[in-house]
Amino acid sequence: MIKIAVDAMGGDYAPKEQVEGAMLAISKIDDIEIVLYGDPSEINKYLTNHTRITIVESEGTIDMGEKDPISAIRNNRKSSMAMALSSVRSGDTDAIVSSGATQALIAGAHILVGRMKQMKRTAIAPVIPSVSGKPVVLLDTGGNLEIRPEFMLQQAHFATIYAKEILNIDKPKVGLINIGTEDGKGRQLDKEVFELFKANEAIHFAGNVEPKVVLNPPCDILISDGFTANIVMKTLEGTAKGIGAMLKEELKRGVLGKIGLLLSVKNLKRFKKRLAPEEIGGAMIYGLKGVVIKAQGSSKAVGFYNGIRQASNVVRQDVIKKVSEVLEKEGN
Repeated sequence: MIKIAVDAMGGDYAPKEQVEGAMLAISKIDDIEIVLYGDPSEINKYLTNHTRITIVESEGTIDMGEKDPISAIRNNRKSSMAMALSSVRSGDTDAIVSSGATQALIAGAHILVGRMKQMKRTAIAPVIPSVSGKPVVLLDTGGNLEIRPEFMLQQAHFATIYAKEILNIDKPKVGLINIGTEDGKGRQLDKEVFELFKANEAIHFAGNVEPKVVLNPPCDILISDGFTANIVMKTLEGTAKGIGAMLKEELKRGVLGKIGLLLSVKNLKRFKKRLAPEEIGGAMIYGLKGVVIKAQGSSKAVGFYNGIRQASNVVRQDVIKKVSEVLEKEGN
């Protein structure tokens, strides 16, 4: 059995959505057990099915707006997030899913789970939708504002294995986010990364990719430094919400518009679903010794189910071991 730790007290709707998501996951995935870390009295308000679900009592939570995440983790070792992370390090669980404060989760993962010795920098890697319907890995969306080219190469290897093993893409193509598609474009960092990717036989490099095509890219993986990729991700999220709002506003204008709105309700719901982050589950933090999935802070039950499904797939496919083997070979 694969054992998944869930931080039941972190996020906007804790613990209701975490608990309901855990029960949904148990009903759909046969080879998992779930451990809910949190306040038993609160969790039991929503837990109606204890099949393969256990509760471990914790004390307190780490605030979403925590300004000193490292101190918060070190001073709150009995919080739901810290205890769930520690369970992965000890081997009591195989993976963790949390929708708690992002920076606290990253800091806690480094302190309590630990970084792979072959990876010099971790990376936050969500999967974003595309026009074609295929999933696209985007990294690094905030882990490293500044980074060395060789560390980005390590992240590209991790993303390649993740895309192959979890997204079932045979030969994932890697694209470098840049201001133009021509060789030699961008900052010194981009130029050096371009040459590294181009020279590495294990990377199927698609060249530079402009941000205007991130929803219909010529590749399966989009990579940049944490500052750039984070702006790309937040721009996508904001644009999707803005277009959705403008579309609804226009459809409400006049009688014909309102009729059109009624006729297109299903289409609008499908549009919203395609862009919803929780349909994927969460962003995996690459480069750790254990599997850590960051779910959206506003995730509902289906988001946690997908996060648990994603975590169990990464464990089942032994992704971290496969990455270690590739990086060891690269290092030699």
